[in-house]
Amino acid sequence: MAASKMMMASLTHFRPLTCAASFSSSASPSYPSRLVPHPPDLINWVRRQGGFVHERLKIAPDSNHGLGLLASEEIPKGSDLIALPEHVPLRFEPLESDGGQRLHSVLANLARLVPEELWAMKLGLKLLQERATVGSFWWPYISNLPETYTVPIFYPGEDIKNLQYAPLLYQVNKRCRFLLDFEQEVKRALENLKPDEHPFGGQDVDASSLGWAMSAVSSRAFRLHGKKLPDGTRNDVPMMLPLVDMCNHSFNPNARIIQEQGREKEKILVKVVAETVIKQSDPLALNYGCLSNDLFLLDYGFVIPSNPFDTIELRYDGGLMDAASLAAGVSSPSFSSPSPWQQQILRQLNLDGEAPLLKVSLGGPELVDGRLLAALRVLLTNDIQMVEKHKLVTLKSLSAEAPLGIANEVSVLRTIIALCVIALGHFPTKIMEDETLLKQGVSDSTELAVQFRIQKKSVIIDVMRDLTRRVKLLLSKETTTSQS
Repeated sequence: MAASKMMMASLTHFRPLTCAASFSSSASPSYPSRLVPHPPDLINWVRRQGGFVHERLKIAPDSNHGLGLLASEEIPKGSDLIALPEHVPLRFEPLESDGGQRLHSVLANLARLVPEELWAMKLGLKLLQERATVGSFWWPYISNLPETYTVPIFYPGEDIKNLQYAPLLYQVNKRCRFLLDFEQEVKRALENLKPDEHPFGGQDVDASSLGWAMSAVSSRAFRLHGKKLPDGTRNDVPMMLPLVDMCNHSFNPNARIIQEQGREKEKILVKVVAETVIKQSDPLALNYGCLSNDLFLLDYGFVIPSNPFDTIELRYDGGLMDAASLAAGVSSPSFSSPSPWQQQILRQLNLDGEAPLLKVSLGGPELVDGRLLAALRVLLTNDIQMVEKHKLVTLKSLSAEAPLGIANEVSVLRTIIALCVIALGHFPTKIMEDETLLKQGVSDSTELAVQFRIQKKSVIIDVMRDLTRRVKLLLSKETTTSQS
């Protein structure tokens, strides 16, 4: 996306909503600057608002992630690290009554135009409003936010292509189209508004500034419990948590967030607590979730090497499965024309019927999507009696060793390996070529795009290795059984 150069924000004049989204062209690590060159001390601001920050915490560069929270000295396990009173988090609940405030109504109406899957844009509207407001309560926090984000919507066109992965390309293009369309919706909503009714202080809002706000929220917000509903449950409310959102990600975190109900009515208190002993100079790390690299890059702007939750997305298609089984040397494939009893099971797996869900995956903790595995096991056998002996949950489990016999299981695994070969062939470059490119020195966005596609190819290769090992074990068992 195009982005104009960032202008220096002023504490006394209006704050421009332009967004700098350029990437470094050098191979050395570069961290995005903050919105203003010398923002207020965020730790002191949180404390002045009645919050708590452990005396041994400091904001400092983290060699892997830019600015983060680090321990200046060792912190014991179980220590409270950060505590925020309820008025400090930045949130936006547009469905609440606006109390007759026209300004809030404009934001609420715009928020209703945002699809739920892009929920970050809803809170992003509130963030943009506060960024434009002179004297905003949250300015000490907002001024500390990065000037730019490393998410793919800000990549040059060539680096979007460099991702080489159709499902992510689709999501990136979808978000870019949304931002361009939403820009026009915002402009129409702001036409002819009086100055005191304009939610952004009379400033123009374009796709670039909207992208900045959506990226700021998607990469930093937490979904926490909001007010209690009539049925006793609590709705999830996206909130930006000052200082807390400077904790980086780890699948082995040393801290966690807890949300407690305060003694005062409807008062929430958000805490970060040390899960382990935090050694001197160690950064604070939370677990952002068991996510694939698609979501880490799309929402957070980074890639996790050897991510155990990363997967490859495939589309279940009879023709593709036939081709894979033939390539694997499996005789009489019947994926394009299953028998009625097989078709009935495919419907139960939601791979056939009126509104089938055809997206399946390889990799991650499951290794092979259970629905794909069950479908292959059923379609590569003619023994309906054998199939009827097993529950669907058994047929979907890779840990259920050869439920329909060793010969069937070998055919299934070989077909999946062939699918992996086909998927790998969709990438125009090999891992070795990608690694050579990275050694030459490339821009930050190119580096992220290449790292992403390397990890996707690695997922496929790891699945192939695991399934090849399983095939060898099955064949050795079959040989032993026949000899006995």
